[in-house]
Amino acid sequence: MARWSGASTVLAGTAVLTSCGASLRMAGLREAGEAASHPITGYGQVATTLGRAYVSSAFRSPVNYAVTGVAMALRRPAEVLSGNLPDSSVIPGGPVSPAPPGTSRFEDWLTEQGMPEPVAGELGLLIDGREFFHSLDRELAGARRSIDIQTFIFDNDDFAVDFARRLKKRSEAVKVRVMYDDLGTSLSSAVAPDTPAPDDFEPPVTIAKILKSRPDPIEMRRTLNPWLVADHTKLYVFDDKIAFLGGMNIGREYRSEWHDMMVRVTGPATQVLTEDFDARWRSCRFPGKLPGAGRVGDDVDPATNARRGLRILRTDVVDGRFEVLTAAVSAIRSAKKRVWMETPYFSSDSVQRELVAAARRGVDVRLVLPGTSDSRLMRLANGATAVDLIRAGGRAYIYPGMTHLKALVCDDWAMVGSANYDTLSMAINRELNIATAEPGFVGELSRRVFRRDFRESRTIKEEEVDAVMSRIAEAVADQL
Repeated sequence: MARWSGASTVLAGTAVLTSCGASLRMAGLREAGEAASHPITGYGQVATTLGRAYVSSAFRSPVNYAVTGVAMALRRPAEVLSGNLPDSSVIPGGPVSPAPPGTSRFEDWLTEQGMPEPVAGELGLLIDGREFFHSLDRELAGARRSIDIQTFIFDNDDFAVDFARRLKKRSEAVKVRVMYDDLGTSLSSAVAPDTPAPDDFEPPVTIAKILKSRPDPIEMRRTLNPWLVADHTKLYVFDDKIAFLGGMNIGREYRSEWHDMMVRVTGPATQVLTEDFDARWRSCRFPGKLPGAGRVGDDVDPATNARRGLRILRTDVVDGRFEVLTAAVSAIRSAKKRVWMETPYFSSDSVQRELVAAARRGVDVRLVLPGTSDSRLMRLANGATAVDLIRAGGRAYIYPGMTHLKALVCDDWAMVGSANYDTLSMAINRELNIATAEPGFVGELSRRVFRRDFRESRTIKEEEVDAVMSRIAEAVADQL
């Protein structure tokens, strides 16, 4: 049986951490899979992107730049320290809900803890690229007024280029806006492809060359990356009425190679998501976004609120919003029956402690991790989490391939979105998640994702993990 370790893996991870590519991974750019650009040209684009991150962003939004820098100076050392204490059991627990996740009392308690108010809306689950991109194509063709797309990676492979050209065609009839993360897209464009593109395909250096080309250039903005903080959001909004959010970027691996998930949102909740997109769009121009300047969703018509509706949650270091982490920790800590989680990258010590504690008190704790990964370092670090969970009485699984899916079910409550269960998504990068206790959605997520993936995966055995090397990798991953 293959071991989750090996000196070659550690050396490879160490080499990454001492290179330009490592710095980019520290910004959350592990998702740069499929690409189709010449390496030298591509890394030239990455260098330009770094210039924009440290120069242009400082002029565009100096307050944002300074706040982000201070936050990073405080948060990274804190994560390293808290994750490497001799005995993590000395960390005191936090508040526990008087009722388990999935109940009305739990929802009320989350609101009392400062979580955003629930908003009415309906959710639909889209598993893997075939379902999502089929639905996306349908909305792309049917939009009548507007198409708004925000993504972490807008790749430059043949699939992404074709999608960009279809967006340009649609922009002849409707308003189209595209926003992508500068570092995420630049690094992805610099990575050689795993599978060959068609022989006659010539990739652009960057997708901006397609989007901004004449005729009919698309309105396009980049989210810049001061202090290597990325905007990891994936949000697609059509006519301000239909939205998609989750883990999928625009590229070939998301269409046909990786296991992933998106959620279709309709109803009043799309108002909040539309406002969120508009606010981020404005922040991409001077003077940028000032901390605390108008929290999106606070002015939603109370008639759209629902006691057991959808909570739109953010990680946003500039606004001091860490709702994804707070919701995850609160739900795991309050769970009575089950905690099921699937994630490609796990390095959050706060979440890990709660998983272990839940398993020790007899909760059915299960964690699904990828069998193959685009980050060797994070795959090795995942092994440390798996061992701790197994020793506490939980179960860890290896999915047969790359799962890029991020999902959590605690009793009868669920949370899905763009956030991984690593330090970046919990405390540094900008993320978008949605949480709900709607029984139909929680049941479908349990059945179509977790129960299926449990069947298709194999359980991890403690002896197959190299304890020493995984702990070293986990210590480094505390920063990731």
